[in-house]
Amino acid sequence: MRFHEPRYLIGLIAAIAAFGGGAPLQAAGDAAPATAAATGSATITGKVVLQGAAPAPVKIKMEADPVCQQQHTEAAHTQQIVAEHGGLRYAFVYVKEGVAGGAPAPTTPAVFDQVGCLYAPHVLGVQVGQPVEIRNSDPTLHNVNAKPTQSTPFNLAMPMKGMKITKTFAKREIMVPVKCNVHPWMQAYIGVVDHPFFAVSAADGSFTITGLPAGTYTLEAWHETLGAQTQTVTVADGGTASTTFTFQAK
Repeated sequence: MRFHEPRYLIGLIAAIAAFGGGAPLQAAGDAAPATAAATGSATITGKVVLQGAAPAPVKIKMEADPVCQQQHTEAAHTQQIVAEHGGLRYAFVYVKEGVAGGAPAPTTPAVFDQVGCLYAPHVLGVQVGQPVEIRNSDPTLHNVNAKPTQSTPFNLAMPMKGMKITKTFAKREIMVPVKCNVHPWMQAYIGVVDHPFFAVSAADGSFTITGLPAGTYTLEAWHETLGAQTQTVTVADGGTASTTFTFQAK
């Protein structure tokens, strides 16, 4: 059965109405923070590194859906551990402790796309209440199956290229797993925090968190297969502090 056949899509298109395309995720008892988080001019930079040999990349077999396979001129690989020159990509780094109060959610949506039958980005950070614009940039069927435990789960059928659906998360959660049941290799994670002080490590493992007031903070770096680590960092007003998270290769 080809995933993009019209007969297969009819039932799943109906699922959009059943799950609700654009309704925010609400949880009973939610309330806006009483005190907004302060902002400042301090910056924390750093790097997430992998010590030891990184595992060999695992090739994704996309033959089950030719539409996916045809979008890649070279083999696509899983994204659980992506390490180049010692830097570890896709670690979610955020201020775990030290921020007083929450912060108003940005009105600019965070974009969570499906491109080449992969989630883009593989790891995303958003604020509580921030719009998350979920896109399908592929000419084939996807479903976005998100399983938060602090907000209402959702499972959205997205059968057409160009579709966009907006969701929000009601409460902080590290992390929200997302998968596609049609293409089982598609997995991603969304970190939901109640302030703007977070980042996702880049291809070289680097990250930057800006706009902090002076103070001492507990930072956590979370990685989907290597676990989580914390560091205590003190930064002065207008200053920059640096730190490194080192994960051991398994």
